[in-house]
Amino acid sequence: MTDPTPRCGFVALIGEPNAGKSTLLNRMVGAKVSIVTHKVQTTRARIRGVALEGPAQIVFVDTPGLFRPRRRLDRAMVAAAWAGAEDADIACLMVEAHRGLTDGVRDILAALDARGGDKPTVLVINKVDRVRRDSLLALTAEANAARAFAATFLISAENGDGVDDLRRWLAERLPEGPWLYPEDQIADLPQRLIAAEITREKLTLRLHQEIPYQLTVETDAWEDKPDGSARIEQVIYVGREGHKGIVLGRKGETIKAIGAAARAEIAEFLGRPAHLFLTVRVRADWENERERYSAMGLDFSDGTA
Repeated sequence: MTDPTPRCGFVALIGEPNAGKSTLLNRMVGAKVSIVTHKVQTTRARIRGVALEGPAQIVFVDTPGLFRPRRRLDRAMVAAAWAGAEDADIACLMVEAHRGLTDGVRDILAALDARGGDKPTVLVINKVDRVRRDSLLALTAEANAARAFAATFLISAENGDGVDDLRRWLAERLPEGPWLYPEDQIADLPQRLIAAEITREKLTLRLHQEIPYQLTVETDAWEDKPDGSARIEQVIYVGREGHKGIVLGRKGETIKAIGAAARAEIAEFLGRPAHLFLTVRVRADWENERERYSAMGLDFSDGTA
């Protein structure tokens, strides 16, 4: 970028679950601000990451994956995703190269058309290292025939291919104006929420079956100690008594391993020692409690049918 004019704006990352939105956000920011797992629907709230490109400050909004909701929590997550897209200056629709234009992607395209608006939408085909070039060309042509995208980028969010070109393109098209955040700020989230998300990531990676989708983590207490360390107490809410035993593990081995992994990453994120204390509680109907949604940064009323 040669234009020295300050620019700042919001870029929403939208797409199906597991399209690589969180991986791209972390790559753009240059640090981990959104959790990444192999399981779909990991991101629940809108997470903002701040990246710099020349005189431009790009505020990326990592949204929950767009899918057909069934539960209250699902509906609140989808509402958060669309709100993030509608509030942004530019929307990036992420599509997995090896999956192509799935029914879910076509649903998103139809919704984009129905919701109207004149903001530019960029097609970002991710995971290009998984397919042959000729299939990429065919997918690009098919997608652009379905909708007039402002631009198309072929990237691998995991290894960084094509990401710099995308960041430069976005930076050059943001509105002129002063930056919204200090130069050294990389996320617009309370540390308490980021810490809870880190622990939830470790739970998701460690546990199997459907348990990760039926639990949530909240930071219950946070104390900055005189020696510079942080004492953090978190509560893991599960929906069934049987799930509590699985999270704890035999003789507490599972929760100890999860706590150790989360504590190490929280300390790395904070840049100082962290002391993490985890408690598991059973709340059979936590998905219908307003307080749980507030803790996740979701609007409880958006979950109504």
